[in-house]
Amino acid sequence: MGKFTFTETGIKDLYIIDNARFDDARGYFMETYNKQDFDAAGLTMNFVQDNQSKSTKGVLRGLHFQKTHPQGKLVRVTKGAVYDVAVDLRPGSETYGKWHGVTLSEENHRQFYVPEGFAHGFLVLSDVAEFVYKCTDFYHPEDEGALFWNDPDVGIDWPITEDMTILLSDKDKKNPLLKDIQ
Repeated sequence: MGKFTFTETGIKDLYIIDNARFDDARGYFMETYNKQDFDAAGLTMNFVQDNQSKSTKGVLRGLHFQKTHPQGKLVRVTKGAVYDVAVDLRPGSETYGKWHGVTLSEENHRQFYVPEGFAHGFLVLSDVAEFVYKCTDFYHPEDEGALFWNDPDVGIDWPITEDMTILLSDKDKKNPLLKDIQ
């Protein structure tokens, strides 16, 4: 069995990645990235920055992107669980405005590759979640772009439960709709 399984999502270049995990009496070991395996799957990105965040249940971060310095992101959860979403914003794409979501957790060890040209965000499902991601470009604060998390034209089916209060940053409360993004 290979170390990684790359599953296409139905949106070009957007992949769910499952890792082989090797368990024994001491715990487990797994690779989360291997350039040769990713290259062989056609994912030839070059990572330049790693980030990590910690959030509590109901925190919704996103949907974010960079305008002229787009970032591809390889994302995963090391503690807890999130519902992770990518929205295709690539001009001329057949799937422009379409989204795909996947649950990432410390139990499933699943990863999500979100390529350049996508808005990205996540909703924390567990009491606490630690979220880790590798980026293909550096963060440029002056280049931030965003999409409203609950845009009816995009129609993301967030798994919001009755016991969940959505917590947004002040900035994310004011994000534009898809029809208002240039």
